[in-house]
Amino acid sequence: MDNPRGHLHPISSLIREANQIFARMGFTLADGPLLESEWYNFDSLNVPKDHPARDMQDTFFIKDEPGYVLRTQTSPVQVRYMEEQTKKGIEPPYRIIVPGKVFRNEATDMTHEAEFFQLEGLVVGEDITMAHLKGTLDKFYSELFKGADVEVRFRPSFFPFVEPGVEVDARINGEHVPEKLRGRWIEMMGAGMVHPSVLKNAGVDPEKYRGFAFGMGLDRLAMLRWAIDDVRLMHSADLRFVNQF
Repeated sequence: MDNPRGHLHPISSLIREANQIFARMGFTLADGPLLESEWYNFDSLNVPKDHPARDMQDTFFIKDEPGYVLRTQTSPVQVRYMEEQTKKGIEPPYRIIVPGKVFRNEATDMTHEAEFFQLEGLVVGEDITMAHLKGTLDKFYSELFKGADVEVRFRPSFFPFVEPGVEVDARINGEHVPEKLRGRWIEMMGAGMVHPSVLKNAGVDPEKYRGFAFGMGLDRLAMLRWAIDDVRLMHSADLRFVNQF
């Protein structure tokens, strides 16, 4: 009797596919620690000391390691990567994506989990603009949802580590798109131009270089891609769920 065939988890499958799409656009893969210092998780990203994201209800602080948290976002890798490059004497341009697990101290429901996966992107160079950000995301979504008509729009928003900041919505049309998602504007990620303070904290000259960054939830993206109706299934370890992929 043949051994039963294994299946990739939808998040693993999505990370592989996203990595291939961005690699074709010249991005490289980067990663960082799950246990992160407050400097990298907050301070270096221009998050003020009194910002609500530092409150206990949002962040898992480590009791036995004062000054450390379970990272709340993949953005600390931006600063870590740029620091490493500048220490090696490597000047921009930089293009990286950072898929990885993050943690938020919040209640779980059909669309929220205390642990989930994000995909971070960072581009830094001399003449980077919002148009480059828009073109990159247009390309990513059109590749990811092949055979569908994808529109991307920006709405003004605020994030401490970008200026200006935007919320990114996408509308997907096509016969293979789940009916409940077809033609609807759906919030996909936060993005914007890298704040000069973040570049400076990483050792990059903000007078010479500019950049854009974006961050999206991979769990939510997987829900849209495969019409999954409950994010908690992603971490259930239920083989009946995984075996569908």
